[in-house]
Amino acid sequence: MIKVQGLSKLYGDVKAVDNITFECRPGAVTGFLGPNGAGKTTTMRVIAGLTPATSGEATVAGVHYHDVPNPGTQVGVLLDASAQHAGRTGREVLTLGAIAMGLPLSRVDEMLALVSLSKAESKRRIRNYSLGMRQRLGIAHALLGDPKILILDEPVNGLDPAGIHWMRGLLREYANRGGTVLLSSHLLHEIEVIADDIIVIGHGRIISQGTKAEMLQTAGTFVKAGDASALTNALTAAGITAVPSGDGGLRTEAKPEEVGRITAEARIALIELRPADGAGLEEMFLELTAETQRDENTPEGVKV
Repeated sequence: MIKVQGLSKLYGDVKAVDNITFECRPGAVTGFLGPNGAGKTTTMRVIAGLTPATSGEATVAGVHYHDVPNPGTQVGVLLDASAQHAGRTGREVLTLGAIAMGLPLSRVDEMLALVSLSKAESKRRIRNYSLGMRQRLGIAHALLGDPKILILDEPVNGLDPAGIHWMRGLLREYANRGGTVLLSSHLLHEIEVIADDIIVIGHGRIISQGTKAEMLQTAGTFVKAGDASALTNALTAAGITAVPSGDGGLRTEAKPEEVGRITAEARIALIELRPADGAGLEEMFLELTAETQRDENTPEGVKV
């Protein structure tokens, strides 16, 4: 389990992370979402013991990361696939990791096979790897010690569709075996497909969190008209707030019969009127983060 309690991180006078609290449970993939500069990477760095917290704490399996004995065998971390020694080969990186963790060297070949890096590719210098190959190597290193917890920042970045599908299956199987996964990604569809729980952060604060089913559940009405502008104006005039949804439609919290009455009185021809389905992740994300899409207060040069 990963547990974050009252965590804050300041860079000078700027709060990159502001008093956040959440948990990632065993047997589940937790999607960690937020706009650029929202605080995702800073939070993950604090959990992984790379950045000290200003206040609050983050623990893995009940202890701080730096107190975990032989941490690579307990917590697998991938925060930047490019942060690997460019002059070493993929095999050398995994071999050094296995030696440091006291693992049998047979584990190196097992991980190379797991992430589909061939014998020839494993002997190439990392400077000659594509981003997708570096991601596969980073995942291999994170899984090298057979940890119970994975912390992954944008792990599918640079992967082709087949690689994304492979990653999805790998993480699903890992969670099904009881592992804890904290996963950030800007590919919202991938989070929607694989995540069990979702945490949304903006301006360093938790905006919303819960199971995927809870987060995507919605009520209200979906309505679509040939004249979208007239529809919006009629609803607004009636004091009903509506947000874009789907292909040219609107979603509102009002009941279908109320929306139907208003549009009938305004003589607006409707294409569709029905109870709203569960909102998609992209729609939910954009609504929740509408006011946090830009973080202009982030200090220059600081990745949060």
